[in-house]
This record gives sequence, C-alpha cells and structure tokens, in this order.
Amino acid sequence: MAYVNAYQPPPPVKPAYGLHGPVPYDINVAFPLDFTQLESPRLKLTPFVPSIHAAKYHAAISDPVHFYRYYPFPGIEDPESYLLFMDSFVRQNAYSVLFAIIDTTTPDPDYPEWGGKLAGTIALLNYSPTNLSVEIGVLCILPKFQRTHVATHAVGTLLKYCFTMPSTSQSESGLGLRRVHWYAHPDNEPSLRLAARMGLKREGTLRWAWVLPAGKVFGKTPRKNDMLAGPGRDTAIMAVSWEDWENGASEIVTTQMARME
Repeated sequence: MAYVNAYQPPPPVKPAYGLHGPVPYDINVAFPLDFTQLESPRLKLTPFVPSIHAAKYHAAISDPVHFYRYYPFPGIEDPESYLLFMDSFVRQNAYSVLFAIIDTTTPDPDYPEWGGKLAGTIALLNYSPTNLSVEIGVLCILPKFQRTHVATHAVGTLLKYCFTMPSTSQSESGLGLRRVHWYAHPDNEPSLRLAARMGLKREGTLRWAWVLPAGKVFGKTPRKNDMLAGPGRDTAIMAVSWEDWENGASEIVTTQMARME
C-alpha cells in the first residue's frame, strides 16, 4: 500500500489558568484598537474582562435559555461554560475581541470606576488583514438596556471605527476596512432589523450552516437517521462595504445615533 493514515485526534487542551483567564488579563489582539475612538456621547466600549465584568453580566440575565435562544453555541447558558467558550472562541483568537458595553448615561454606584453601567457585550470577530474584513457579533444587550440607545450606539461606534481610515494626524482613526458582515438566525427579527437600520444589506442565507445543541427550539429538523442529533440552523448574512459606507451608510449611522441621543 502506497499510503497510511496515522491521524490521531489531539487531546483536549486545557488553559493553564482559571475561568477568569490569565493574570494579568491578556486580550490577545493582533490588530489596532484605539479605545479613545470606541466611544460615543452615550456609551463606551472596553475589553470584557471576566474578573471585572462577568458576575455583573450574568446576574443581569434572569432567563439565560431565552436570552441565548438564537445562539448556536452549546452550553453558554451556564456562566462557567460561557466563560470557557468565550476564552476559546474569542480571546484565544488574536483576530477577535469581546467588548463590554458601558452605558455612560447612568453611573453604577457599585462600580464608579467603570464610568457607567454594564449594558451588554459586542465583538469584532475574525478580522482579516488580508481581506480587510471583520464580523460584528456576540451582540448581547442586557434586558434592562434593550429598546434603548445602547444597541444603536454600540453598533454605530464599531462601524465608524471599522471604516474610518487609519491616520496618525487626524482626531479620527480606524481600521480602514472594506467590508463588515453580520450573521444572524433568520428568525431573529430584532437582530435583522437592527442591522438593516444601521445600513447593512441582506446578502443571502447560508442553509444548514450550523448543527445546534440538542434541545434548541429555533432549529430545523434534520433528515431521518442523521449522524447528529441536534437540529439545524440557517444563517442570514448581512453586510456593508466601503462603497456603501461612502455612498450613504455613514450618514445613516450618524442619523440613527443622533436619533437615539
């Protein structure tokens, strides 16, 4: 025989630190982040540091099954599993970063050093320096802050940063990307409406893109005798390009953010 297959599955790698990540906490990001640019008149984005933000974040979610109902990730309803997943999915990927959204319109008496209240999370995922693109994801607005200015300002702040060209001489500087995309469950109407309101366009649907954890309600029934038990999920794709940005999307974002002042 001219070949062999000596593949052995690698053993699971356990991080050499606890649930709250390495100390000091390393956000491990391989692209430029200027946090002076990642704020609006009503909120700011800061790295989500589990030892600082996790307890407050999880305490604000009374029904995690409902809160994460559209997410395809297994086990994130449990706080410990959430932290392990976000460490492997986001922090260990040098082209992704998870932000805490701080609503600066109201102080938190328990954490005055935050400059406001923790309102949720948002992330930049899988930044590509080769293709000048990134995904906005893990947008989880805590229940108290839903239907407020928070989602609009968080998304608008990241879009502005993504499309602003890098500069050392101007007051505004960003990543200078060509494309920002957004993936959502096709039944997640609030997510799709928000993306459309912020100037993103529906590009299509990836059919059967995910195998969901068994028991997820918003899924598609697989074929009989399928190899896996979990239901399936389609993924709606929305995106905005630099051409869109320079031909009206920038003004849309500015208008939406001003409307939510």
